[in-house]
Amino acid sequence: MNENRKLDEKFTELKRYLKELNSVAVAFSSGVDSTFLLKVAHDVLGDNAIAVTAQSCSFPKRELEEARTFCAQEGIRHFICESEELEIEGFAQNPKNRCYLCKRELFEKMIALAKEQGVEYIVEGSNLDDNGDYRPGLQAVAELNVKSPLREAGLSKQEIRQLSKELGLPTWEKQSFACLSSRFVYGETITREKLAMVDKAEQLLLDLGFHQLRVRIHGTMARIELQPEEFDAFMKKEIREQVVKRLKEYGFSYVALDLQGYRTGSMNETL
Repeated sequence: MNENRKLDEKFTELKRYLKELNSVAVAFSSGVDSTFLLKVAHDVLGDNAIAVTAQSCSFPKRELEEARTFCAQEGIRHFICESEELEIEGFAQNPKNRCYLCKRELFEKMIALAKEQGVEYIVEGSNLDDNGDYRPGLQAVAELNVKSPLREAGLSKQEIRQLSKELGLPTWEKQSFACLSSRFVYGETITREKLAMVDKAEQLLLDLGFHQLRVRIHGTMARIELQPEEFDAFMKKEIREQVVKRLKEYGFSYVALDLQGYRTGSMNETL
């Protein structure tokens, strides 16, 4: 009862915070956090809340289509922002501040779009749990005065999932997602071809019924991260052989299963 009351208070604080902003452009990726934020912002602000989705080679087409579908169903004004990360100076070399370079460029484009639409603030969906990992993108958030309502309200990922379920959002149990560039070892050159390899490999695993996953790329080796409870399903002969065959067709030379299993930010473990 006490926990529910605490969550209700956080939800009330989120709505109060958004109402005070008056008009917002939500950086919308169709993920768990940004879908929840967009839904609440639109409920609170109506047409004064718009959605902006970045379209680029590191953003899977399935996510873009889900973003379009959600906005159409909810009657939310939706803008697609062309953001080609590989054209940002230094980005393709995958430095440790790669996420900062990308977010800085994207939010600058969003700020310009928001001004055209008469919208006062940009808001993004980082939550309380994001404070613990290496997140250079949050530096761009701070520098450009982008607002983070979910963090301001003190909401964790699990709480966002719970509230999303109560709101009837289809994303409440959706797997966590990060841009495809996060699958590369720092210092390894990011190319369109390799991004496409990762995208196809992850889509294959999703189509085979696996849930929370990553395909990390090391040169031409695929390191697959799955939830440990799904290891047995993966090791079935027909699944394992199909995955190896298809990933080699996509351009990988070797296919490996990471025995630690899925975890966020595994590429940061070497920093």
